[in-house]
Amino acid sequence: MHIPDSFLSIPVAGATAVASVGALAVALRRTQTNLGQRYAPILGLTTAFIFAAQMINFPVAGGTSGHLLGGVLGAVVLGSPWAGMICIATVLMIQAVLFADGGITVLGANILNMAVIGVWVGWLLTQTLQKLLGGSQRRLPLAAGIAAGVSVVVAATACAIELAISGTAPSGLVLPAMAGVHILIGVGEGVITGGVIAYLANVRPDLLPGEQQQFRGWLTPIISVVVIAGLLSLVASAWPDGLEKVAEDLGFINLAENVRVAVPTPLADYGIEGLGTIGTSIAGLVGSVFSFVVAFGLAKVVKPSNA
Repeated sequence: MHIPDSFLSIPVAGATAVASVGALAVALRRTQTNLGQRYAPILGLTTAFIFAAQMINFPVAGGTSGHLLGGVLGAVVLGSPWAGMICIATVLMIQAVLFADGGITVLGANILNMAVIGVWVGWLLTQTLQKLLGGSQRRLPLAAGIAAGVSVVVAATACAIELAISGTAPSGLVLPAMAGVHILIGVGEGVITGGVIAYLANVRPDLLPGEQQQFRGWLTPIISVVVIAGLLSLVASAWPDGLEKVAEDLGFINLAENVRVAVPTPLADYGIEGLGTIGTSIAGLVGSVFSFVVAFGLAKVVKPSNA
């Protein structure tokens, strides 16, 4: 769902950029009041994990693939939609700048759709479902999984509305097309989100909020990120993702070639020219390290003086 530069008009790109900057400013201010000694490493590791997981496209019906958005996962693991916003926004910025994944001029739209709308819809729905299911922590993976799937469809719908307002595609075509394909992708999102949270609850509860245990070490999370970014990324589906498939079907895919702001990078398309699969692994590991460093640094910079 990473929108390329020329899919959106300048006014839509500008409006979504303003909205995203405002939302992130509030998120940084709200997160600052909740930082503790264990927060920086968990924010960093969660951001690195989501970056790595987003590299793995899984196939869905009709020659289309999808990948984790991670908004609900980030918010639940970090215990805050504000922190979840920072986590996903960090991933999106690194993807745009270092990997040419998502246009620079439409970064605000991508952040609004995935880091703001996706996170908040998923978080509020998770809290609601938790209450309906009795409030038990054992039901959290189910609640978060359902909410994650729904959040993908809502974020895709927001993207479709932006495309329609921009005049890129008629609303009567792009809205049902985006919602339809992302319902299938949302199933995968829900399964991954619920599975990861269930694993953490049973094996590494110290990585979840509300636990009084001390942070139990870096080894397992780091190994997980390395395996996903360096190895599992090599078997990702080559099929177009949901937005790309819709753009092909509706005939506006060629607009992606009109790059408004080009940022030269040797890691474009998650690879290094001439290195083949090794280049993909290196790119994944580099991106994961950058994601960790930026998120960890943000947590240290904005932490209150008494933390």
